[in-house]
Amino acid sequence: MLFALSLSIIKWPGVPGSVIAWWRLIGSSILWWVVLHARRRRTGRPLPSRATWKLAVVPALFFGLNISLTFNALTRTSIAHADFIAAMTPLVTMPLGFVIFRERPQWRSLSWGVLSIVGIAIVLFNGSDQGVATWQGDVLAAMGMTGLACYLLAAKFARSRGVDTFDLMALVMPMALLTATPVVMILAGDQLWPLPWQAWVAIAILSVMTGMVAHGLLVFAHTRVPIATMSTMQVSQPALSALWAWILLGEAIAAAQVPGMALVIIGLALVSWSSQRSRPTPSGREAAT
Repeated sequence: MLFALSLSIIKWPGVPGSVIAWWRLIGSSILWWVVLHARRRRTGRPLPSRATWKLAVVPALFFGLNISLTFNALTRTSIAHADFIAAMTPLVTMPLGFVIFRERPQWRSLSWGVLSIVGIAIVLFNGSDQGVATWQGDVLAAMGMTGLACYLLAAKFARSRGVDTFDLMALVMPMALLTATPVVMILAGDQLWPLPWQAWVAIAILSVMTGMVAHGLLVFAHTRVPIATMSTMQVSQPALSALWAWILLGEAIAAAQVPGMALVIIGLALVSWSSQRSRPTPSGREAAT
C-alpha cells in the first residue's frame, strides 16, 4: 500500500525522479542514524561493526541503482507501465533465490509466470494516447526492476548473516548514494538545486513513508518470509498504483490494458500459490527443530 501510493508522490512535483531519489536518500539516511543513536542511548547497543558495513555494501549499491532509475522512470513513463514492469521482479528473484539460498526450484510454479509476461506485453503495447508513457521510461523501469531484484537478494543474504534491520537500513541509505549520485548527475545533474516546494514536501513524505517504514518492514521480513513469497505478496501493488495515479494525477488507463493488468496479477498470484502448495511439508521432527 505504501509503495503504491509513493509512486504518485514521486511524480507529483514534476521534477526528475532521480533528483527526488537522491534527496530522499539523504533524508532517510539522517532519520535512520537518528534512530540508531537513540537506540544506542536507550539500550546501549553498539553502532554497526566493520563486518556489518561490509555486508551492507552490495545491497546498498544495488538499492542506489534501483531507486534512482525507478524514480526517474516514473517521470518518463506512466505509473501503470513502471509498476507493472516492477511487478515482474518475482520472476527474477525466484530462480535466483532458489539457487543462492538453496531452496528447491519449483519450475512448474514459475511456468505460471508466462501469463504475467504476456500480460506485461499487453500493458506496454496498448497504452493511452496521452503521451505519458515512453519507451525510454519503460527501459529505465526495467533496469530499475533488475536493481530491485538484486537488492532484495543481497539484503536477504545480509540478514541471513545476522545483520540487524536497523543497522542494515542505516547503512544502505547513505551508501546507496555511491551509485545514485552518478545516475542523477548524468540524468539531471543541473536540476539538483534549487527545488520547488512541492519537491521538498514529496521528499519529506517519502523519507519517512518508504525510506523508513516500508523498506524497514520489508527488510524485517527477510528472515521470516521466503524470498519468493515476499516478492509475490505484492501482486496487488500495480493495480493500487494505477488507481492512485488515476485519482491523484489523472493518468488514464486504456481499456485494452486492463486484460494485461489482470494477467500480470493472476500470473504472479498463481506463481505464489503454486509454489506454496508444492513446497514439501516438514516432518514432525523437522518442524520442531
